[in-house]
Amino acid sequence: MKIKELELYHLSVPLTKPFKTALRTVDSAEDTVIILRGENGLQGFGEAPPTAVITGDINPSIRGIINEKIKPILIGEAIENLESLLQKLNQVAIGNSSAKAAVDIALYDLFARHYGIPLFRLLGGNSNLIESDMTISVNTPEEMVQDALSAVAKGFQTLKMKVGKGKEADLARVKAVREAVDSKINIRLDANQGWQPKEAVAMIKLMEDEGLDLQLVEQPVYAGDLTGLKFVKENVLTPIMADESLFSPANAIRLIKMRACDLMNIKLMKAGGLYRANQINAIAEAAGIKCMVGSMLETKISVTAAAHLGASHMNIEMFDLDAPSLLAEDPVQGGIEIDGPIIKLPEKPGLGIDHIEGLIPIE
Repeated sequence: MKIKELELYHLSVPLTKPFKTALRTVDSAEDTVIILRGENGLQGFGEAPPTAVITGDINPSIRGIINEKIKPILIGEAIENLESLLQKLNQVAIGNSSAKAAVDIALYDLFARHYGIPLFRLLGGNSNLIESDMTISVNTPEEMVQDALSAVAKGFQTLKMKVGKGKEADLARVKAVREAVDSKINIRLDANQGWQPKEAVAMIKLMEDEGLDLQLVEQPVYAGDLTGLKFVKENVLTPIMADESLFSPANAIRLIKMRACDLMNIKLMKAGGLYRANQINAIAEAAGIKCMVGSMLETKISVTAAAHLGASHMNIEMFDLDAPSLLAEDPVQGGIEIDGPIIKLPEKPGLGIDHIEGLIPIE
């Protein structure tokens, strides 16, 4: 089956409340959606959010590289030659990981639909059920406690607290949430590069001494400071996870060689899609490092793809795929089924997405 067309759309979905991290504040998801159409009428869906502070991508750059460089190399090509298409996609331009991820997801979706198999079965088929954490945006301790209690009431057993905005305030935030929730609730911290290495060590040790029982701390220092990340990892007991420091298989190899982290967070928008994400997980697994699959502020389109990846591999044990739960509405018909923290993957071909409401064509 040959690829007949690639169409670009804009999708805007408001959040239930502002999403706040040490890097940014966001009020709505403003994403680029692509649809790949095959000559037999089958279609594959993909999505890319603009996350300039992490990937460097904004919607005009995402759409520009797809239209000018990626679309011409795909039209008329056979979807059966998936490996060749993915190699071309990754070689057509440097960087542009979000644009590549959107197209990569659509290619995998179309490929799996062509063969009539759910994507997670194609990728490995480990499970059709996974459990996500819930992100707690960085706010006042009081507001974070309320958000945490609300998440626990919905059945979430793991909270991912955003920190990295003032060390005294961060300690107060974590203490307040830990005191408010049951001791069985897991707490993960995500500093989003908000601390300096020595500051991170001091903060994490203080939290260990306070008995705050952290499951892990994610990206405590600047993404490019692998020496600093290694310093933190070697001077605390709490497991340290690399996120913004990990974009590519080459990054994974360097992190492993330096022994700079205990865990890795794989995100499709950083990796450039499922193809490179699979490689990262394989490298991590070979080194004995467990992985998380996470997401940016995405809708159920690309989060469904991330869920298929995570559910298909045993080395991926943690899931941060709550982005659709942060949206005020769900424009996606089909895809993953979300019940609080539990995510169920459909047994329908590909991503299992049927239709997307509210798409605005981009000329």
